Amino acid sequence: MSIADRIKISKRIAEELNEGQVVNLGVGIPTLIPDYLGNKQLYMQSENGLLGMGPTPVDEEINMDLISASKQPITMEAGASLFDSSNSFAMIRGGHIDVAVLGVLQVDQTGEIANWAVPGETILGVGGAMDLVAGAKKIIIATMQTAKDGKAKLVKKLTLPSSGVRKADMVVTEHAVFTFDEGHMRLVEIISDVSIEQLIELTDAEFTYSEETITSN
Repeated sequence: MSIADRIKISKRIAEELNEGQVVNLGVGIPTLIPDYLGNKQLYMQSENGLLGMGPTPVDEEINMDLISASKQPITMEAGASLFDSSNSFAMIRGGHIDVAVLGVLQVDQTGEIANWAVPGETILGVGGAMDLVAGAKKIIIATMQTAKDGKAKLVKKLTLPSSGVRKADMVVTEHAVFTFDEGHMRLVEIISDVSIEQLIELTDAEFTYSEETITSN
């Protein structure tokens, strides 16, 4: 996973976020998003107890007492607030998160998400994944097209434990943007130089697309 690909995904998701939204950022790629919001005024929430997360600090301003859910150094915007875990999850479970941006291990062609456990490996805990899947008004997935072993992360059917019955609204990878319509995956944008044939080969999930989507690449 190159930093350039991570940045591309973060920038593309930043385009989807609107002024005034409360946005939860999950572990991994999502935590880069505050660096690419430009002048947009949003309320970025970190489940470890912060509303008003700002961009990544420069090295000389790093304070490891101020970290994201990924345990990475962050900054606070003017007017930000700190609170305990119970209040953070009351915000999530109470339906006050407009958008949750989550990483995944897998997402299936209906939008169902697996992002917390791999059978046979040590499980640290589900964290806020299930709460965010259930409680956020919109779910955007930030993920690479394939896993480190080359296997597709966009699959026909989950082989890993589900994070909940609630489905994702959008998936953004380093190659493409997908949405879901009545349980079907749809390609809406190609954001790299891959051909449609290469994209199909990299994707186990079945998806629909229009000729206009392909020719506009």
